[in-house]
Amino acid sequence: MILEEIKSKIAAVLNLSKADFSYPPKMEMGDLSLACFEIAKNQASSPVKVAEELAQVALTSEELKGYFSLVEPKGPYLNFFIDPGFLAQHVLGEVGRLKGRYGSNDVGAGKKVMIEYSNGNTHKEYHVGHMRNISYGDTISRLMSASGYDTIPVSYINDFGIHVAKTIWFWINNPEYQNRPEPKGYLLGQCYAEASKSLAADPSKKEEVVKIMKQIESRLGDNYQTWKETRLWSINYFDKIYDELGVRFKDTFYESQVTDRGLQIVADLKERGILKLSQGAIIADLEKYGLGVLPIIRSDGTALYPVADLALAGLKFEKYNLDESVYVVDIRQALYFKQLFKLLELSGETRKCLQLSYDFVTLPEGMMASRTGNVITYQELRDKVYQKAVEETVERHKDWSKSKIAAVAKTLTIATIKFEMLKVSPDKTITFNIDEALRFDGYTSCYLEYGYARLSSIIRKNGFSFKLQKLDPSLLVERKERELLIKIAKYPKIVWLARQNYNPSEITKYLFELVQMSNDYYHGVNILKAEPNVRLARITLIKAIIQVLDNGFALLGIEALKEM
Repeated sequence: MILEEIKSKIAAVLNLSKADFSYPPKMEMGDLSLACFEIAKNQASSPVKVAEELAQVALTSEELKGYFSLVEPKGPYLNFFIDPGFLAQHVLGEVGRLKGRYGSNDVGAGKKVMIEYSNGNTHKEYHVGHMRNISYGDTISRLMSASGYDTIPVSYINDFGIHVAKTIWFWINNPEYQNRPEPKGYLLGQCYAEASKSLAADPSKKEEVVKIMKQIESRLGDNYQTWKETRLWSINYFDKIYDELGVRFKDTFYESQVTDRGLQIVADLKERGILKLSQGAIIADLEKYGLGVLPIIRSDGTALYPVADLALAGLKFEKYNLDESVYVVDIRQALYFKQLFKLLELSGETRKCLQLSYDFVTLPEGMMASRTGNVITYQELRDKVYQKAVEETVERHKDWSKSKIAAVAKTLTIATIKFEMLKVSPDKTITFNIDEALRFDGYTSCYLEYGYARLSSIIRKNGFSFKLQKLDPSLLVERKERELLIKIAKYPKIVWLARQNYNPSEITKYLFELVQMSNDYYHGVNILKAEPNVRLARITLIKAIIQVLDNGFALLGIEALKEM
């Protein structure tokens, strides 16, 4: 982090315990700016006078010699212009030395953290909304690993809820589903939506569903056998999706495997007075904590989500000796997890649990819901994006083979889906518009991929190695080169901020801006026809940009395309 090192050096030389640095909006104002308001207040002086006095100290300091081409007081600010040669040497040197680890840090060294995400429901469909969870959770896991944490990504699958009984009830009463050609895991999602509609139209059938649920929980009878068979269909379907998305889990937990343990915990908490009976149901009364009432077991005796979640929380800490357990869930579950964490605390659990929430994904026509069938399924989304990606690729490369077109289109498809889910801050709603997502200009993955491919072609088509080479740093003196070097130097702090704020959109925005700046450089500065030493220096800068883009794409779980 060369910029952070420079800030620390300035603060030490100027004897500042706290320094308020910022990046000026225009390069004419410097590369770093020190606000002198707070310093002046502590010294009972004026900010303008303090800026002038500190400028003299910096200019005469032997320790800062060679760091800056200019140190200029400007009103209440002290502006620092980093020497171009010093900047190029240290920035490109750091990228060349660290390569794929450039931007990483060790803030989490020695800490073990579990990231639980992609908490899918068997017997339901994977749709656009699920893509936000899995994309967000995967990138948080990657960011934590890049920050030195021993990261354990896991999935928790809800394979034992009432939704399962609804789907099985409809499946066995509508045998025509069994003859349809679509993947059975996909069909179960369609079946669940139809079941929900049917039960809404005829509530008397709910008794049949409850009966099936009890049979499944008892692990006896034909319905239990049907559950085992159909459960595997969903799990295999999910695994295929994970494989397509390039997502890997170190462990997978299932509700059915922890429910019995959860029931024992519930009995213990009830005996201790933490849980109580209410109208035949078992509840946690959390009113005095401002968290309302959390139902645990229904009056008909069937278990609700907290039964398994209480057991799973303890199991995770025991199995992996965690320092922290992180849950990635949508905003609708915010209250539930506050209730769950409070219940864990009351039960004696002292280890850290953290909930990361994200807002809804909607369609241009409104909200989605699996139970109504008003969704774009993952399969439908993938196929639509893929078809468009094929068309765009064929248009640009009529001479490419079908296999090459297919490979590029597949990469673009996954990149498009993930990028759209990550480019918006987690606390903001996403309105997923397929046409907008597939644009090859603007704030899209296709724009980034195209910029990356164009930079790569400069290296590849002209016979250069992708390895960074030693260069004379004084040759990179163009304004656009200085802008790019500063941008590259900011990348480690962006990674730190994205992890600190649990906000991958910090990364997507940075990569978009870097590609924009690279495009401007490509069009505005002669790279290949420059004098040999200058050409080598500029090619080395291009290689550094490619390395940073590689590293950023990797954090997003996106494959970079060298040809497009």
